[in-house]
Amino acid sequence: MSGPGDVPPEILGRLRPICRELPEAYEELAWIGIRWRIRTRTIAHVYVPDLERYPVYARHMVDGETPTVMTFRVPLEDLLGLTAPGFPYFKAPWGDDVAGAVLGDHTDWTEIAELITDSYCEMAPKFLVARVTLRPPGS
Repeated sequence: MSGPGDVPPEILGRLRPICRELPEAYEELAWIGIRWRIRTRTIAHVYVPDLERYPVYARHMVDGETPTVMTFRVPLEDLLGLTAPGFPYFKAPWGDDVAGAVLGDHTDWTEIAELITDSYCEMAPKFLVARVTLRPPGS
């Protein structure tokens, strides 16, 4: 099984500022990797999957390397449009509204910020959602 230290620090360095800007969101270690939550709901989870235990991720390898993956919530009406084109997005093998993204050098971090914000808005109480403003991370 992979651990929190398996997530490349440069990826954590990009995700943390995005998630810190979301009202009352917090980071915690998960059973694999790191996740960000609002209350008890996960808004984003980043990890390096164990391909022997979870072979479904083998198809998302990049240049023969195990992928770094982030899962997040997507409004049902947007899920197919996001995942149908394929790489770097995919439908997670669990949950009706869960998508995944393969993260790496190819990642559009502005789009990831928008997707995490949308995931937050799906999971957070409405009074916290009202406090969200979409802006570039760190601005």
